[in-house]
Amino acid sequence: MTTLKEKQQIQKEFQSRMDEDELLNCMRCGFCLPTCPTYIESGFQESHSPRGRIALMKAVVDGHIEPDEDVERSLNMCLGCRACEPVCPSGVNYGHLLEEARDIINQNKKHSLSARVIRKTVFKGLFPYQNRMRTLTSLLGIYQRSGMQNIVHKSGLMKLFPDSLATMEKVLPQVPARKEMLNRPEHLEPIGARQKKVAFFSGCLMDTMFMKTNDSTMQLLQIAGCEIVIPKSQACCGALHGHSGEKEDAKALAKRNIVAFEEAEVDYIITNAGGCGAFLIDYDHLLKDDPHWAERAKAFSMKLKDISAILVELDFHKKELFLSKQVITYQDSCHLRNVMKTASEPRMLLQAIQGTTYCEMKNADSCCGSGGIYNIVESEMSMKILDSKMDTVKETEAKTIVTANPGCLLQMKLGIEREGLSDQMRAVHIADLLLEAVGE
Repeated sequence: MTTLKEKQQIQKEFQSRMDEDELLNCMRCGFCLPTCPTYIESGFQESHSPRGRIALMKAVVDGHIEPDEDVERSLNMCLGCRACEPVCPSGVNYGHLLEEARDIINQNKKHSLSARVIRKTVFKGLFPYQNRMRTLTSLLGIYQRSGMQNIVHKSGLMKLFPDSLATMEKVLPQVPARKEMLNRPEHLEPIGARQKKVAFFSGCLMDTMFMKTNDSTMQLLQIAGCEIVIPKSQACCGALHGHSGEKEDAKALAKRNIVAFEEAEVDYIITNAGGCGAFLIDYDHLLKDDPHWAERAKAFSMKLKDISAILVELDFHKKELFLSKQVITYQDSCHLRNVMKTASEPRMLLQAIQGTTYCEMKNADSCCGSGGIYNIVESEMSMKILDSKMDTVKETEAKTIVTANPGCLLQMKLGIEREGLSDQMRAVHIADLLLEAVGE
């Protein structure tokens, strides 16, 4: 429960920190409504739409309402998919407003003891330190390889957890051993003539739990003619912090990454995770008020490019790509499409694979319900969105669902498992599928 003193402080900071011009930019036209998954799945509740949330923020700024639990609930229910932004005639930067509002609330309310412990452990003690991420992931690997996972499943212990979490545990990738995670490259030469010199943002979860996808990405870059630098001093992108009301920690991580990649002196900085890429490309906004970092952040952001975008630029889709006969469909990463503006390139690459049939999914640009950790903290709404998504997936009759973000990948795997389709369908990251298609 937020106290009166906390509410007053939150309101004061809303008035001083929220961009009122941006709030006034919203014309209340409603173009955002059909694009918002929480508005649709909540039964068209205005408070769960982008327009409604902006109205709530403006009402707090104007002093018409208190920043109470209902306001916080509305903001927390948002996936942050930013599908509202491309359709907004006024160009409202909704994602920036949402992150600022969440930060103000989280920094000025007293969390429960358990929430404080969890937030401190995750945001300050785990994600900023890649070695700790490796240690945690290696424990998961031991659990998977030792036979303990089979024992837990047979014992029925997973029934104690919510269905979505129990199913998620089942679809987690087989993670590498700690020794493999420690033995990571820092520089790779191109295969053939050098076309570009790039730096690779390896990420935290991507270079541990999804390390094989990172390896596939780097191999694809080499085949495309890229010299690759992988800065050892890079850090977590800060997306989890920025989306969860820990903006100062996100800024600290951004500065670490800017320094790490400045030293690389490359043509592009390549990502293979839509969520990470969208936050990285927004560093110029995150640090816009810092005179020492603003220009450096802008230079960093201008070099960001998704793996699919550089592959198309280097004509990878014109290579001989082949897979066995199958129907392929693509689920957009919201952040890759809506923030990084990358949508046609993944499709061009997939459509170039001989032997396959590409089938465009209805509403492929709508969110799958993953939203970082949204499918854990807002499981009920996430599963409603996923169930709707799986209805459109089944219409394609696809054998392979392709994604471009680890959260989306796990969510689609979860959907396949929930629908009982694991013997008929698979979900795969685009980098892994392309490497499979090129025959390496």
